[in-house]
Amino acid sequence: MKIIYHSTRDTKLTATASEAILKGIAPDGGLYVPETVPKLKISFEALAKMDYAHVAYEVMKLFYTDFTEEELMACINGAYNTEKFDTEDITTLVEADGAYYLELFHGRTIAFKDMALSILPYLMTTAAKKCGAKEEIVILTATSGDTGKAALAGFADVPGTSIVVFYPKHGVSRVQEKQMVTQTGKNVNVIGIEGNFDDAQTAVKAMFTDEKLAERMKAKGYRFSSANSINIGRLIPQVAYYVYAYSRLMPKEINFVVPTGNFGNILAAYYAYKMGVPVHKLICASNRNKVLTDFFETGVYDRNRDFFLTPSPSMDILISSNLERLIYEIAGESTTALMNDLKTKGRYEIASEMKEKLEVFVGGYAEDEEMAKAIAGLYKKEGYIVDTHTAVATAVYNNYRNKTKDDTCTVIASTASPYKFTRAVLNSIDPEYDQKDDFELFDELNKLSGVPVPKAIKDIISAPVLHDTVCAKDGLEAEVVKIYGL
Repeated sequence: MKIIYHSTRDTKLTATASEAILKGIAPDGGLYVPETVPKLKISFEALAKMDYAHVAYEVMKLFYTDFTEEELMACINGAYNTEKFDTEDITTLVEADGAYYLELFHGRTIAFKDMALSILPYLMTTAAKKCGAKEEIVILTATSGDTGKAALAGFADVPGTSIVVFYPKHGVSRVQEKQMVTQTGKNVNVIGIEGNFDDAQTAVKAMFTDEKLAERMKAKGYRFSSANSINIGRLIPQVAYYVYAYSRLMPKEINFVVPTGNFGNILAAYYAYKMGVPVHKLICASNRNKVLTDFFETGVYDRNRDFFLTPSPSMDILISSNLERLIYEIAGESTTALMNDLKTKGRYEIASEMKEKLEVFVGGYAEDEEMAKAIAGLYKKEGYIVDTHTAVATAVYNNYRNKTKDDTCTVIASTASPYKFTRAVLNSIDPEYDQKDDFELFDELNKLSGVPVPKAIKDIISAPVLHDTVCAKDGLEAEVVKIYGL
């Protein structure tokens, strides 16, 4: 069955998979969604015998139906191999304290974004050929920390592309920033902004829908696309690892706990559920910026609140773009009005019958102190160390389990290596570590965890800063104009 995509705000704006991947976002500012989420055509018993690449193929072929088997397997084989990941399994399940941790950080930038951004450049360049696109593809990306580096690494020196990453100058960890500003490649641009992730994301989305800017870009031989999870080429590869995880465990039912900011990672789990994975609950874990927790509890999404910088910066988000895809699932044509309310009023409320359709979701949040206790508790009990985002998910799951007594088999998405947030991680175990320099702490974490210092960390310790541009939060378009001589 051929899958067609359309905008969440206008079903008449349709695209093939290749077109949706290439465009990144629909012309009306909506996100591309499949007309239907396809069901898996193969048993979990059969999937259990496959390696990660072939499980990914069984998932992606159902969504990317205008790719040939040869084209799609070439993309998958180019992405999921031991040159790009430090384990043949690509992702690993670790059992600890009554749950399974799905380690999604074995790629080149030691964060879960590698799982999708290692394949996106292959998908995008293949899609460009299929669509006859002749312009250079400009990847325009806002990041809360991890997407930026993974996208930069994925697209660095890829022919026919260039990339511009905007990140909150004072809203990422030192390691996250160092990974981005030391990125090599003739086609990469990294810019800090004096604002937060929501400021960057709003400005980037505005550029995507600016018709005059698009005309100026086209006149110079360029076209925009996105590496954020608003791009269906980012989202669908993430579905694969939830199917893969279930196929390795195959319980009667399963819970997935996902630390969540922009809602893409947990939406991928939802798509896996729609494909046939027997999910009991999808537990959406937030930090102090608990806009999603409040939404699932009340049906009201309200970004009119204080914004907090936390030790889990990739979750410091108040506008969760991918939630729009879920809203479309329950609201249909009403989605446009709800998104307009969000834009003009900063809030929207779904009807009670819509809220009833979200029963598979549970929202929860953890304060910074609870996150720190989760790191320390897991280490003392199991000798296993997780990063700050995974610790938020751990704390939320512990609270959920204590409250509900739910003993369903549970997988916690472990989204980053603790080496990306070494200071916050080690301070959670012992505040004495705060006396040491960030980069001295890598050896300390190595001693405690027994996990070797990743190459991604070794590479940045002495790497020179190559990108030092910083702009005001309303100056993003001016930077793009300058870079591309518009």
